[in-house]
Amino acid sequence: MAVLQSIRDLFVPSAPRRAVVLPAPLTTYEIKPLTTEQLREVAKLNLRCFARGENYSRHTFTYLLENPETLSYRAVTPAGEMTGFIFAMMNPDGAAHITTIGVAPEHRRRDLASRLLAHLEAALQAKGVSTVVLEVRVSNLVAHEFYKRRGYASVQLLKKYYNNGEDGYLMTKSLI
Repeated sequence: MAVLQSIRDLFVPSAPRRAVVLPAPLTTYEIKPLTTEQLREVAKLNLRCFARGENYSRHTFTYLLENPETLSYRAVTPAGEMTGFIFAMMNPDGAAHITTIGVAPEHRRRDLASRLLAHLEAALQAKGVSTVVLEVRVSNLVAHEFYKRRGYASVQLLKKYYNNGEDGYLMTKSLI
């Protein structure tokens, strides 16, 4: 039987296998600032968070972390493991742009993205930012619903916004 399967596999490609992600043991998390000291760690986590999406390069993360107009935070376990991150760039016009948010696959469904987002929004409000914008892939229904539940509204369809030609939604939220 294995021989027949091997022959079949030569002519009919099998479906790509999805990695099985086992949840990490339950733990607590703390939100802390993310700095250039965590560059290597955030770049590695980013690759895991967006295995099939667009990833930021180390150069991009370096730019964000060194830019004084960027706010960045990380979620960490008591053991110091980074399990999530969020970045936003503040503009002089009182708006901010969330550039990326990610949570390690084994730590998802624990409200970390919500906690990171709420922490960032509070920090932005404290700095006088009145509006937050972000982009979401049209195909990323989970993220789109996540942001809608947190008060973001889709205000524009961005045609062919992503590198692969996929459309995106521009979403915004008032912090006032």
